[in-house]
Amino acid sequence: MAPRAPAAMFRLYLLFAALATLANLAAQEAVLQIPGARLELSILAGTAAGFVLKYLLDKIFVFDDAYSGHGRELRKVLVYGAFSVGTTLVFWAFEIAFWTLFGTDFAKYAGAVIGLAIGYGAKFLLDRAFVFTERRT
Repeated sequence: MAPRAPAAMFRLYLLFAALATLANLAAQEAVLQIPGARLELSILAGTAAGFVLKYLLDKIFVFDDAYSGHGRELRKVLVYGAFSVGTTLVFWAFEIAFWTLFGTDFAKYAGAVIGLAIGYGAKFLLDRAFVFTERRT
């Protein structure tokens, strides 16, 4: 597969973020249909479904990353997860800061959009530089 331009890679990255979000929400809803299921379990299931789907789509289709052995693959998953947590904190910080500063729902959502944009942009760059560095040939 010929290398993709960074802009094309980023568009795929965002498309897959939307798909992972849908998988997250669908998994949450599926768990909540189980009688007696707890909210916490649905959130955990949704997070796991979204994470696994996004990781695989990014690895295979965005970054065209080669398999490099169990140890290196585990490292990739762990670093990818750490970056996910870090950029989620950026998103939450913007959302909470805008809500705290301006006190309106519009401000909260505006902060969320700004935080998501910064978070996804940063995560793409971090993943490209530190996680998915081994291109398939």
